[in-house]
Amino acid sequence: MENKYKIIISYIQDLSVEIPSPESLITIRNTTAEYRMAVDISTKPSKRKMIEVLTKLTYSNPNKKKDKGIFEIKYATVIDILDIKINKDELEKIILCDLQTEIYPELEEKFLTILKNSGLPDLKFGKKIDFLELYNARQNQK
Repeated sequence: MENKYKIIISYIQDLSVEIPSPESLITIRNTTAEYRMAVDISTKPSKRKMIEVLTKLTYSNPNKKKDKGIFEIKYATVIDILDIKINKDELEKIILCDLQTEIYPELEEKFLTILKNSGLPDLKFGKKIDFLELYNARQNQK
């Protein structure tokens, strides 16, 4: 199968690490098992047939109201669509599944390194995000 897209550039567009106090950091360290990763994917059309894809990861504790940290990274990837006859469904699968599967290992490694350097040296993320599963679930909701 020939590639239908090519990555032009990818970079960290925005980054937020919020640890309100030393006490909060201790609480965060003690409750990392409760933290969950959320992913949000959006796009912006660019010049020619390029598309900017923003992948936002938010790592937070849904159970805590106070003394919680909020960690968020927005990762931008600009892709060039090589297939000029691509249809909307194929493009959606590329953006939500294929591209995410390709960039996620590097994105996760960068995010984890930042969090470890922010005071969470023993942090490990749990289950990997399965973008194909998320995409299929979204298709079934249509």
